[in-house]
Amino acid sequence: METFPRMVNDCIRIGLETRATSRNRLCQASYRLLKPYGLHTWYSLYAVSVAAGILKNYRCALREGRDERRPRARKLMAEIGSQAFKIEGGRLRIPIQPRKYEFIELDGHTRTALSDLAFKMGSVTLTARTFSISFSKEVTEIEPMGYAGIDGNVDNLTLATSVGEIRSYDLSEATAIKSSYRAVKSHFKHNDIRLRKRVFRKYGIKQRNRINQILHRVSKDIVAKAKNKQLGIVMERLTGMRRLYQKGNGQGKGYRARMNSWSYAELQRQIEYKARWEGIRVIYVPASKTYSTCAICGSEILECAERKVWCPKCRTLVDRDVNAARNILARGLRFGPFALPIEAMVREPFKVIPKVDGSELTQGA
Repeated sequence: METFPRMVNDCIRIGLETRATSRNRLCQASYRLLKPYGLHTWYSLYAVSVAAGILKNYRCALREGRDERRPRARKLMAEIGSQAFKIEGGRLRIPIQPRKYEFIELDGHTRTALSDLAFKMGSVTLTARTFSISFSKEVTEIEPMGYAGIDGNVDNLTLATSVGEIRSYDLSEATAIKSSYRAVKSHFKHNDIRLRKRVFRKYGIKQRNRINQILHRVSKDIVAKAKNKQLGIVMERLTGMRRLYQKGNGQGKGYRARMNSWSYAELQRQIEYKARWEGIRVIYVPASKTYSTCAICGSEILECAERKVWCPKCRTLVDRDVNAARNILARGLRFGPFALPIEAMVREPFKVIPKVDGSELTQGA
């Protein structure tokens, strides 16, 4: 575990010195220098691959003007390809040195999953405490019979389908867990920075494990419903969220901590990879004005008490999260041959284009 990061750092150093911009060039410059480490050839190849990825991100950060420190591998980990390991007798055989192997016992669930002939084995990633095996399969995308729009918030997630179903998921437990762990870490007053990092890492792992369990339950249920009803999934493209809650924006410390701890990206990641695994189509749409426009007539809406919104044009009172989920759904439906019944009723007046034949009329979107 300690040798592989050193190999990666040597490749990074050589890549910076030789200005290697491709993996092949970096491999030619550093492969022979990794032999004295004595590890199997596969570790050298993957060390070059990992270093090439780190260097690529580093150069991208420099082009964007971000202040980046000299790149280096900090995690104790190792990675080997599918051609280097084997599963023998319910055990994972991984090479350490030429003709020298280590064996790891696999549990029943892992053996059952890997016995499926439809799966294509990927790589094995080893850390100081865990190991993970990646595998893939050929998936045929299912043609959706409709779509489900998903609106996410800090404390809840709302789902609206094209068949009129509304479902809300409570995520307040995840918010409470994050708040409690922030309170615990804030009371730690020891001046030793090394001890502080160790304690914070310990509580960070506990918090992440508890939060991931909640997000897995929610994402699994959403994908199962979409699969049973042959629905595609539509989500917002949330970019630049962290910039909204930076220090100096006139927001309180507690509010910024609460919003910056929102695991919206992790939840979307779990929904997407589970949906892709089942062949369910996933669409991302812009997130602008999903809360400020009416999902029925498209007019500006007014905020009311108890998370309700009121449309003065069509005189509709609805939950703001349901309204946002319906707006997200409507935008996703434009990607397919589907439309909500309410969309067929909305019609803008015709307008004659000047300096054009008067019979050529356009209809507003």
